[in-house]
Amino acid sequence: MATHEDLLARHRKVLPSWLALYYKEPISLVRGEGRRVWDAEGKEYLDFFGGILTTMTGYNIPEVVEAVQEQAAKILHSSTLYLIEAQIELAEKLAELSGIPDAKVFFTNSGTEANDAAMMLSTIHRNSNQILALRNSYHGRSFAAVSLTGNRSWSPTALSPLSVVYVHNGYKYRSPFGHLPDDEFIAACVADLRDMIDVATSGDVAAMIAEPIQGVGGFTTPPDGFFGAFKEVLDEYGILYISDEVQTGWGRTGENFWGYEAHGLTPDILTFAKGVGNGLAMGGLIARAEVMDSIKANSISTFGGNPLATAGALANINYLLEHNLQDNSHKVGNHLKSRLDHLADEEGTIVGDVRGKGLQIGVELVKPGTTDPDPEITTQIMENAKDNGLLVGKGGLYGNVLRIAPPLSLTEAEADEGFDKLAKAIEDAG
Repeated sequence: MATHEDLLARHRKVLPSWLALYYKEPISLVRGEGRRVWDAEGKEYLDFFGGILTTMTGYNIPEVVEAVQEQAAKILHSSTLYLIEAQIELAEKLAELSGIPDAKVFFTNSGTEANDAAMMLSTIHRNSNQILALRNSYHGRSFAAVSLTGNRSWSPTALSPLSVVYVHNGYKYRSPFGHLPDDEFIAACVADLRDMIDVATSGDVAAMIAEPIQGVGGFTTPPDGFFGAFKEVLDEYGILYISDEVQTGWGRTGENFWGYEAHGLTPDILTFAKGVGNGLAMGGLIARAEVMDSIKANSISTFGGNPLATAGALANINYLLEHNLQDNSHKVGNHLKSRLDHLADEEGTIVGDVRGKGLQIGVELVKPGTTDPDPEITTQIMENAKDNGLLVGKGGLYGNVLRIAPPLSLTEAEADEGFDKLAKAIEDAG
């Protein structure tokens, strides 16, 4: 097996320079079991990032592996021009789970594709190309999805097929309204939303798209009810609400199955990806039939909803439900966050903020005694954690937030193990 050094040299020769890699000495992961992975040189890691929240139930889940193997032995592919039983069964299950009345489902290969499709649906349904998005947001790498991204680090172009207006995102730690109590904070953001609709749009807006907890943005978590208050304003104007559940769905937040449920609303469109396939290329969107059927031209998805991906995703969702992993995320996530909270309470700490829900936790790193972001120390902590056998992610507008999102089957003992490794990494970097 090739060494990491050899793989890196080959990677740099044939792959784009903008294809991001973690670590000064990048690693290749070649095997996984439960919540642990091994690299090409044999080192073991506890995985607290799950392939960017994609390995949702865990590595090498027998029921998922068996479903994929069984389907692979039959047929790998038939396009959506043909009936696909696993696709239909998965769509039936997701429509029921979505909470959206009279729901229909369309499958894609990724969250980017799902959000792109949501843009097409909403702009056709409303006959408008105006969209409201959140500051510090990220919705994918396609031309349309990038135009929704309110995070400069992930916005390679200002060109756009959409007319986008960015509104406040509920990020209290860095908000000009962040000093206010939650109810006053929400009221201030709602007032700004109404003002932006009135002064920065024609009033004929297609949709608002929002992540219940911003992923790439650093797991920024608004107060409960934040988006429900937003939707009351949107409903006055007939604006559709799109909940981007690519990272928050499937019980990840512990308290709810979908992130939107913390806000007392029902979305018009819900997009999903990542965890549903547990590593298989799978995404999609769920919408009210009236909205989903807005497209009158012919359309298909060559690979979206293919037999292999839908069979694996169906087994994965069944495993999630049968093993009650949402409750596990709530229990173990609260335990882990309570331990991380203590790091922010220490005098002279570099931990400025700990936030999130369930097993979706952000740790924002700052210069001691300030709220000034410290991306350099964040990078060093990630390196230290890797040396300690722990993988974590990174995000935030300034690249100064550790993103913790292990598989939802994480045990309390593994949470404690990961905390100890991370605390040591922080201590050694301070």
